Amino acid sequence: MSILNAENITHSFGGRQILEDASFRLLKGEHIGLVGANGEGKSTFLKIITGEMQPEQGTVEWCRHITYGYLDQYSTLEKGKTIKDILRSAFSHLSSLEAEMMAMYEKMGDATDDEVADMMESVGEIQEMLDSSGYYTIDTKIMEYANGLGLADIGLDRDVSELSGGQRAKVLLTKVLLENPMILILDEPTNFLDENHIKWLTDFLQNYENAFILVSHDIPFLSRVTNVIYHIENATLTRYKGTYDDFLRMYDLKKQQVEQAYKKQQKKIADLEDFVARNKARAATATLARSRQRELDKMERISLAPEKVKPTFHFQSDRAPGRIVISAQDLVIGYDTPLTKKINIEIERNKKIAIKGVNGLGKSTLLKTLLKMIPPIEGEIAHDQFINVGYFEQEESASDKTALQEFWDEFPSLTNAEARAALAKCGLTTEHITSQMRVLSGGENAKVRLCKIMQKPANILVLDEPTNHLDVMAKEELARAIKEFRGTVLLVCHESEFYTGIVDEIWDVSDWSTKIV
Repeated sequence: MSILNAENITHSFGGRQILEDASFRLLKGEHIGLVGANGEGKSTFLKIITGEMQPEQGTVEWCRHITYGYLDQYSTLEKGKTIKDILRSAFSHLSSLEAEMMAMYEKMGDATDDEVADMMESVGEIQEMLDSSGYYTIDTKIMEYANGLGLADIGLDRDVSELSGGQRAKVLLTKVLLENPMILILDEPTNFLDENHIKWLTDFLQNYENAFILVSHDIPFLSRVTNVIYHIENATLTRYKGTYDDFLRMYDLKKQQVEQAYKKQQKKIADLEDFVARNKARAATATLARSRQRELDKMERISLAPEKVKPTFHFQSDRAPGRIVISAQDLVIGYDTPLTKKINIEIERNKKIAIKGVNGLGKSTLLKTLLKMIPPIEGEIAHDQFINVGYFEQEESASDKTALQEFWDEFPSLTNAEARAALAKCGLTTEHITSQMRVLSGGENAKVRLCKIMQKPANILVLDEPTNHLDVMAKEELARAIKEFRGTVLLVCHESEFYTGIVDEIWDVSDWSTKIV
């Protein structure tokens, strides 16, 4: 049974075709992965099917009485609410039913026997709905989900306005899952989750009885939870039944078949054109030449899809510092309260180190403290005198400036052509370069920020979750660039598949934490 049908969707943005005559269907119980390179229109498509954006052409039809929960990359939370308030709002429809039931009980004292009978029937129906939905155990359910996704460590009484962007994303994800809709629509849900929380979400989605649509560049996660893949490429949406590996196999086969058919047709076209050119002027063969020309005119030409712009990343190396780049003695990190025991650290020149650990233990805080961006609670930090840092921050608010202006403001000595060339090298098209940072996709935004780091020589790279939002091609290129960088690397990343084979050491901050993990 089809619960969602999108037919002949056509949409463009900034003069570029995003979707052209695209069709999509979601069947009951399907677990769909929506994949494609950065900027191909995945988030746009989700906005179209949820009604947040109207397509230029085409129709979207949902099955009647369907409920869906939509987690997008840019949802917001109301200031003044606690995490628990937000999570409890997932059950607001049930709270309304309970309030309605209690109001009926109050009216019964002044009602006639017939009115009481009617109200008792309604109360019984509401009570059955509340019981079957587990309304009286929602606090237990909230704690189960909050523990699974790491919110309990933050504290459910925290005001959401005090949370980081990653923590807000986790609150929104937890709320959507608690709503238990008939369809889940999730846009990059793992971006701010560590390995433990991704495993919990993986188990949850594998056992999810209803349908969902998932956008994710975390391929191992995507592979474990989906059974249908929709691929967006060059404004075309194609359905593939099976796992992500099945999709890759079928996609490569289809690509090879099109290339072979293209080569075969090109040879035929060349032969026909040669025949026409040699015979159209001769009276004896002119009729045959016209026949071949008509065949050429009627031929439906096969065209190859344009090659994707592959980003090229390169981090410039600065002069070598001393043997110990950064050292810390009896270091305790945190803001109001300590997050760690006393730790002693020595980071040697050219070492590449991955930092892992569950969210909330202070990975980003550790990086900022080691860089002297925030003061430690205790201890001393020393930098080599020749240290030169390239820092990629996990969260950075997007401005109204265009990507070109954002880049140019930092490097005003470059010519327009040089600035554009630098951004293009990172896989950004002219359309991306002239778009505002706030309307770029997360992956395109990250490429602009990486481009700025690559423009300046550094002898230590400090990268806080750089793979969030990046597509597969960009991740592979970033891994290569980090591996080839001749300098020190401190890398926070929740994707062990990304840093395996790149780093020399792995630090687990849970070994230093004051929290019970």
